[in-house]
Amino acid sequence: MARRCQLSGKQSGFGAQVSHSHRVTKRKFQINLVERRVFLEDENRWVRLRISARMLRTLNKKGPKAIISKYKMDPSVLKAAKALSAKPAPQAKGSAA
Repeated sequence: MARRCQLSGKQSGFGAQVSHSHRVTKRKFQINLVERRVFLEDENRWVRLRISARMLRTLNKKGPKAIISKYKMDPSVLKAAKALSAKPAPQAKGSAA
């Protein structure tokens, strides 16, 4: 799974590590991801999200609805989490041909 925030889309950045002697090497700046459960009051259910620590602070302040509307995102991110927890319906054994 990619290291990406499910709400904001923030992901790893790239840059240079500069030593004392000024040798430059490539490096990666990882984001601080945390996995949290968020309660959706509209749908009366919990959703598990991998979000950045910064987005978690914003989520606690403004709430999930405000975040979704601000980033103009499709609530499918939250529905995808629901699909993981839902059990598939049993299929019929016989076929009508």
